[in-house]
Amino acid sequence: MKILENYSLKPYNSFRIDVAAKRFAVFDDADQLAGLLRFYNKPDVFVLGGGSNILFTGNYNGLILLNGIRGIELIKEDEHYVYVRAGAGENWHGFVQYCIQRNWAGVENLSLIPGSVGAGPIQNIGAYGVELKDVLFELEAFHIRDKKVHAFTVNDCGFGYRDSIFKTKFRNQYFIVNVTFRLNKVPVFHTSYGAIGEELKKMGVKELSIQAISEAVIRIRSSKLPDPNVIGNAGSFFKNPQVTRTVFENLLKKYPTLPGFDNPDGSKKLAAGWMIEQCGWKGYRKGDAGCHEKQALVLVNYGHATGKDILDLADEIVKSVKARFGVELEREVNVV
Repeated sequence: MKILENYSLKPYNSFRIDVAAKRFAVFDDADQLAGLLRFYNKPDVFVLGGGSNILFTGNYNGLILLNGIRGIELIKEDEHYVYVRAGAGENWHGFVQYCIQRNWAGVENLSLIPGSVGAGPIQNIGAYGVELKDVLFELEAFHIRDKKVHAFTVNDCGFGYRDSIFKTKFRNQYFIVNVTFRLNKVPVFHTSYGAIGEELKKMGVKELSIQAISEAVIRIRSSKLPDPNVIGNAGSFFKNPQVTRTVFENLLKKYPTLPGFDNPDGSKKLAAGWMIEQCGWKGYRKGDAGCHEKQALVLVNYGHATGKDILDLADEIVKSVKARFGVELEREVNVV
């Protein structure tokens, strides 16, 4: 449990922002985490997972802890489900592929989402009609103050659209150490969202399987989203805004092609990428900060952009969308 000084964070954030942590350490289990926090008894502590949903705007003057908790195990099963526990430091896509190889269904639509298992519940990650809350059974999280591990059921997590209690009420109070998923033995396929059905046809799939859906999702994401190993980015920078049906209908009068998706509560989810593109940002570049040429929701670092460069661009985009559509975009990426 060695604490390193002035440690570069460039390899640990998918934007590849060149900043450093004043102190840096890796923990492999909850006991190591407790020991580090007893040794460093200060509030300026930040736990880093895959670094795929974060934008550093400067050096971090406290302690960065890298979550290294690994391991995937089948803990129980019944007639319909398997219950699989994964360490929070496991790579998310690696976990998805592990499940697919064993025909454990439910996470295939979430293929190729960057980041770690532990970051998934915080953000309630989702894609192509599936959200993490749909497959989560429970999780365990370490409380910073009392140095104990607490269990949370799916109902305890306060899940919302790209949101959870760990981003609101319990922000910076808990570190997730493991997550248990309830996965189906018999798949329930989700193919109606986005271009999955069309991609499956292109692939010539005649018999539907979770393997085929995963491959279709991987192909779609790869065609639209830049590889963080090639171009620094954190995926979708903004959430799709939620508006009332009345607001949506009024917007449609002026913008008849505005995409909108129904929410269970009767509200509408707007396509943030479409609105950003309509404001002329798609493919925009200023220095090494830019808006990706294939997906306007993705802000990118072409090499030497600072976190402030990216954040300034994001703020300009928010202002322009607000001015044109009267809709306030909210960041999906966490700014530190």
